[in-house]
Amino acid sequence: MLKNIVRKLENPKRPLLGPNIKALEFWGLLLPERPFKRYFYIFMHINVTVFTASELAEVWFLRDDMNLLLNNLKITLLAAISVCKVSTMLAWQKYWKDIINYVSESDLNRRDFMTIKRKSIINRYTKYSRKITYFHWALMYTTVTIVNIQILIQVYKFIFTSYGENISNGTLKYVQVISSWVPFSKTTIPGFLMTSAYQIYAATYGSGWITSYDTNAIVIMVFLRGELELLRVDSANIFGEKSPVSDAEALRRLKDCQRRHVQLMKYSRLFDSCLSPIMLLYMFVCSVMLCATVYQITIETSAMQQFLTAEYLIFGIAQLFMYCWHSNEVLYVSKDLMLGPYESTWWKQNVHRQKDVNILVDQFKKTIVFTAGPFTDLTVATFISILKGAYSYYTLLSQSQA
Repeated sequence: MLKNIVRKLENPKRPLLGPNIKALEFWGLLLPERPFKRYFYIFMHINVTVFTASELAEVWFLRDDMNLLLNNLKITLLAAISVCKVSTMLAWQKYWKDIINYVSESDLNRRDFMTIKRKSIINRYTKYSRKITYFHWALMYTTVTIVNIQILIQVYKFIFTSYGENISNGTLKYVQVISSWVPFSKTTIPGFLMTSAYQIYAATYGSGWITSYDTNAIVIMVFLRGELELLRVDSANIFGEKSPVSDAEALRRLKDCQRRHVQLMKYSRLFDSCLSPIMLLYMFVCSVMLCATVYQITIETSAMQQFLTAEYLIFGIAQLFMYCWHSNEVLYVSKDLMLGPYESTWWKQNVHRQKDVNILVDQFKKTIVFTAGPFTDLTVATFISILKGAYSYYTLLSQSQA
């Protein structure tokens, strides 16, 4: 059954981004052309955005309870990031489609002529893209399933035990799995059920937002790294691999490498301009979220709650790490790209071709680096700095509460 589902996600016209595009379309991040479906998805997006706003409003009512406040913040900030992702993707839909079309068309073109080295690189980054996509989906949907089960357990307790009565008369304090403000009482059965249903809907739909956006962005980074590797291989074979090629063929190959690199730089910069503002916000939010989650683990007495909080912490770290790791790989592979032309038989060529190779090397010296706003690059070193910062915030918070 699982194999059939995975097979249906594939698209022969998009051998790399097939599952990612279907996820974006299913969750409405790539809006359909048909007006009814288009407005339906916009309506769904607005509902989740309103829920996120209600989570932010609830912060005011929880300001006196540090544990509840931190529990609200770690979920609310992540939800706010998701809203920003979707909002920017809808606002910059044209640019995202241009990037996706470039990746799909370039990937198809590379598969048309498969040498042994090319086949190895393409197969490797395709398999890796599938693994990272399905791993991220599994991690996210496990997290949201656990959250929804917690909500359903509360619903059961509220209706079929004395828990609801104790909440209504003030004997017990009402602790929400996802705290949000509503303009009606949450301690009555109708109010509790409506609030719980809205929370399950927002958590499920929000998880779809996160998985579809993140996996699409990460797979694009994986492709950019693969394209850099292919470009290095092809530039090393400008004058032939085993036997020399004609001067006209060598010139054609050289021009092709130059054209591909210009396109690669253009779309990588466009990709960075779409992703960079989100990553800047992500850096700040993850620092606060990781700090709050670690602090909660230390003060939580329930083993089950500690496990659930730890699972949430793992998800938060993994999400940020995947962006930093893959961005870091693109950066270092792009630094090595200039070695490609030097691995060819350039020394055997005439002066004119040697000058052309030198021009190509100068062009290849331009590196690709993704950023988090205008302040920092998206690298593993930045990820480590965020972890250090989160630990410093945790230490400060622990001492202030001691």
